[in-house]
Amino acid sequence: MVDRSDIRALLDNRPPSVGRMFFDRVAATPDREAYRFAVGDGWESLTWQQTGDRVTRIAAGLIALGVEAEQRVAIASGTRLEWILADLAIMSAGAATTTVYPSSMAEDVAYILGDSDSRVVFAEDDAQVDKLRERRTDLPALTKVVTFDGSADSDWVIGLSDLERLGEELLSDDPDAVSRRVEATRPDSLATLIYTSGTTGRAKGVRLRHSAWTYEGVAVQSLDILSVDDLQYLWLPLAHSFGKVLMSIQLAIGFPTAVDGRIDKIIDNLAVVKPTFMGAAPRIFEKAYARIKTMAADEGVVKKKIFDRAFKVGLEVSRRKLAGENVPPHLAAQHAVFDKLVFAKIRDRFGGRVRFFISGSAALNRDIAEWFHAAGILILEGYGLTETSAAICVNLPTHHKFGTVGPPFPDTEVRFADDGELLIKGPGVMDGYHNLDDATAETLSEGWFHTGDIGEADDEGFIRITDRKKDLFKTSGGKYVAPQVIEGKFKAVCPYASQVVVHGNARNFVSAIVTLDPEAIEGWAAQHGLAGKSYGEIVSSEAAREMVKGYIDQLNTQLNRWETVKKFIVLDRDLSVENGEITPSLKVRRKAVEDHYKQELDALYA
Repeated sequence: MVDRSDIRALLDNRPPSVGRMFFDRVAATPDREAYRFAVGDGWESLTWQQTGDRVTRIAAGLIALGVEAEQRVAIASGTRLEWILADLAIMSAGAATTTVYPSSMAEDVAYILGDSDSRVVFAEDDAQVDKLRERRTDLPALTKVVTFDGSADSDWVIGLSDLERLGEELLSDDPDAVSRRVEATRPDSLATLIYTSGTTGRAKGVRLRHSAWTYEGVAVQSLDILSVDDLQYLWLPLAHSFGKVLMSIQLAIGFPTAVDGRIDKIIDNLAVVKPTFMGAAPRIFEKAYARIKTMAADEGVVKKKIFDRAFKVGLEVSRRKLAGENVPPHLAAQHAVFDKLVFAKIRDRFGGRVRFFISGSAALNRDIAEWFHAAGILILEGYGLTETSAAICVNLPTHHKFGTVGPPFPDTEVRFADDGELLIKGPGVMDGYHNLDDATAETLSEGWFHTGDIGEADDEGFIRITDRKKDLFKTSGGKYVAPQVIEGKFKAVCPYASQVVVHGNARNFVSAIVTLDPEAIEGWAAQHGLAGKSYGEIVSSEAAREMVKGYIDQLNTQLNRWETVKKFIVLDRDLSVENGEITPSLKVRRKAVEDHYKQELDALYA
């Protein structure tokens, strides 16, 4: 970490706006690579200067369309280079970005655009444009749609290149149009409206200032864990605050970013791009963990024994290192052999150069973090919410504790209410919820944001999140149960699990809804006489149920008696965003799942 006085100077002298931070970065490292993006089977790059030129044209195009300071401009698109260019241009024009998940239904899109009073929308393709056309009469403030890949009509819908031409025309008459907007944007100007994907209820628009994003970037810069020579791989949804904060960090530090939002391409792309770090939700690590373990099981008895022995040794070495103990020579020698035979191959699947991953958005199971560490892959868990501009805590490569989310950022204060709820105050905390004064008053009190998360801090200030306040439930026997803890433990013991929802509020015992990973279960099926069967046939088979029961029994050995899962359901399909059961950021909507399967759950207790 940099010197305390230098941290103070960084925080106090940070740029007043994201636009200023961006153009300062362009001026500081104009010829360095800024963004790398997939084109066909290859990759192309933009320097910071080239990026600055495009952002300037797009921002000028928005000004030409009549967009004024702090008016909202929405982006409905998956993660891609154009999303980043549009977002930077919106903020450079003094406007504010409204984020829209591309998986959102037309009704939800219309609600977000109407509630935010968005004047222009960047729409990725015809599928996104069609949603807007369907609800056009409900959106009188929406004057123009700019599409990345969709069909333009030269009237209401124009292409991104058309917008850039409008910008060029404006700049030819008024070369300083964008720079004036940048200079006029204040730290407390609205930068972003992020509509929380919401595990319950309708999405709320979180109002985030420019100063919140510049704080996030400079706060991570002050931790001295990244440099201009790092390479980020970015796939996270940029409509989510986690993705947005990674953009801010890049502007502050200046490292290049490879961008591709296709989740199914992550592993293939990592091997090609070879990044030094990446942010991800826990589900990505859970899937990788399960896939590696099932592949090892499929390679035969001898290789499976080597694999298991390697991790037994690796976990012991990891434990000793984390405890500050010496590794005995005989153990170090064994570890060196297994590193070549097993661990190096696992690291190569992630490109071979990763210094660390950052896990956020939901809780990461400690056993999974320790398993990766045994293989020489460090996952640093962090914490934050949309309402805090994402990150406010993170573990460091030089000082980390598994099972915690690290200490708070500089200038961020934390405390715990009498019931254990974590409260946060600092530069990253939102102004409030858009058009929702009552909801704002419920969660913000004298600058303290009530997170809804239950937690504690150790003597060194490392924060541990134990559960969601609203997710804690009480059985009819009066015992409190933390479902997320149990769910995380199950995913760590069962490599075939996709999702698990623990249930039991006001019930006389705990039950669970389980879904199985479609990819992982195919390999299992081939070994159990079910090759060629459909997913539905495999997961509904008695053999699959017995397999799940075995892992449930294993889970129960780690739980208190009142927490143990007595009965369970295996669904014939995975949970999905389309059915409203998980959010686009891969968090389970617990109430929606329990409502969908109310009859099946009731039957368990009949």
